[in-house]
Amino acid sequence: MAIDTFEGKVAFITGGASGIGLGIAKVFVERGAQVVLADLRQDHIDDALGEFAGGGKSNAVSALRLDVTNREKYRDAARKMQDEFGGIDILVNNAGVGLEGPLLEATYADYDFGFGVNLGGVINGFTEFMPQMIAHGRGGHIVSTSSLGAEVVGRPNMAIYAASKAAVCHFCEAVKPELAEKDIGVSVLLPGPVKSRIHETIDNRPEHLRQGSGFQASEEKLSRRIIAEEWMEATEVGNMVADGMLANATYIVTHGAYKDAMRERCKAVLEATPDRREEIGRFDNYRED
Repeated sequence: MAIDTFEGKVAFITGGASGIGLGIAKVFVERGAQVVLADLRQDHIDDALGEFAGGGKSNAVSALRLDVTNREKYRDAARKMQDEFGGIDILVNNAGVGLEGPLLEATYADYDFGFGVNLGGVINGFTEFMPQMIAHGRGGHIVSTSSLGAEVVGRPNMAIYAASKAAVCHFCEAVKPELAEKDIGVSVLLPGPVKSRIHETIDNRPEHLRQGSGFQASEEKLSRRIIAEEWMEATEVGNMVADGMLANATYIVTHGAYKDAMRERCKAVLEATPDRREEIGRFDNYRED
């Protein structure tokens, strides 16, 4: 098994200074890991480090600012992890933006922002850290945050978000067998409503992707969203993630409330799929095995 303990492991968590990322970080530290919080927002980093102050935990946590869409900066961060820790053992691709807005008003700026962070950040994490994790030979684990919203037929205003998160899920499913050969586990986190700061999307959008955006009004409204008390605590998600990693689970799912909608979507796809066996041969031609 790629990860059978968190003791002495080095974990790099993007979007790690708030919400789900911070909840995962707290659990990892409690279980003995050294954690690096990578986050776009310095104010979030300052708040997060303050939560670890005292109690003998602050030495287990460090942080750096990182825009996960900036490949040059991401490469610098990976080199820093190699220099300081001899490489990481755990990568959590958690950084994301809760993009939503009127589909017919979406512009390239909105697509580039949503896919650039939610999918591009995951791709950059895999690309920069996979070689490092393979080279040091210690094995490891990669967790990427998708969404239960990617597994159901959603509302049009969430189309960019859902599509970018669905791509994350399919990517992780596909790469898992090959990385298993290198003793690196792969999991995809599929969360429902969790107490987080993902509604601060408008503050995380770079200036060049604000110009011409069709989602400005929607993001301003979203920024005023009140976090519901009944939403899941981020540390509860963190424990689910940690336990899922130890089991090398492919899917780590937080909420059961989406199950019927997920079933309906799967049922619709299956019912649209022909039973003609002659089709299978053509599909098999695309498989190497």
